[in-house]
Amino acid sequence: MLTQSRDIYRVLTKDGEKLAKVSGKFSYEASENIDYPAVGDFVLLADGGADEGVILSVLPRASLFLRTAAGTAHEAQAVAANIDTCFITMSLNQDFNVRRLERYLTIAWDSGAVPVVVLTKSDIADDAGQRVAEAENAALGVDVVVTSAKQGEGMDALAPYLKPGKTVAFLGSSGVGKSTLINALLGEARIKTAEIREDDDKGRHTTTTRNLIYLENGSAVIDTPGMREVGIESGDTGHSFADIEALATECRFSDCQHDTEPGCAVKAAIDSGALDAKRLESYNKLKAEMSYDGLSARERETTKLNRMMAEVGGMKGYRRAIKKEKT
Repeated sequence: MLTQSRDIYRVLTKDGEKLAKVSGKFSYEASENIDYPAVGDFVLLADGGADEGVILSVLPRASLFLRTAAGTAHEAQAVAANIDTCFITMSLNQDFNVRRLERYLTIAWDSGAVPVVVLTKSDIADDAGQRVAEAENAALGVDVVVTSAKQGEGMDALAPYLKPGKTVAFLGSSGVGKSTLINALLGEARIKTAEIREDDDKGRHTTTTRNLIYLENGSAVIDTPGMREVGIESGDTGHSFADIEALATECRFSDCQHDTEPGCAVKAAIDSGALDAKRLESYNKLKAEMSYDGLSARERETTKLNRMMAEVGGMKGYRRAIKKEKT
């Protein structure tokens, strides 16, 4: 699958490229968004006539990068399939955000692909060294590559991941330089790019569809639209927060919430400066999001309410808090 735009797909066959739609039977049997083809998928295709194809089924996926679709009630959206490596792309300008990076890493590890952090625009960053160090601390066990497409810095470091037969997906917010990097790898300005806003270094959406593009050496790259807000359908905190989960095994209580419990190894690490309190806050937020996975809208709201009430001491505490707020 080369591109996807709404319900129209562009696929590569042995006879060249074709436009395709899913069959009526496929659409009838699909129960959710992720059942439909995504860029990078291998599909069973029938001839639809006039150089068009009919997609009968999606073949089993080796990996799948998911996020919660924007504007939906916790509905998963497939971003890219059958990818070997996720290039989590983040610029070293004002848009740099460690918490967002942790979120991307949590989803990437869960996808079945190997994440690599690609930091861009090193040529315009005033405090690049500090931000690189922050990214390395957040990306435990993950390669971090520093690049500047305009100056050609770091491009050679991307080569080991772009081997013949391998597929790499570029993921990140708008304006971080995903398309610019791909153009540099292609050696031509094939993908449209746009300037970022000077006041906050945030970009406009120039890539509006997902595109799979083959490089000369036989590797493939997937350019994706910018995702500033990344909802989590499921994630792997065992990799992205391995430090916190390792510390948790040393807590006195196996169900320690790392809050006020005595003998908490996580809180001790924060008190000693070995662990950033904001990292624990990010971890707890992501775990809470993932606890809603598979619940109905009413069940999610009930779970949220129960969690809120637990934080203020149950229903009585909740009522006291409401009364206090009104006085």
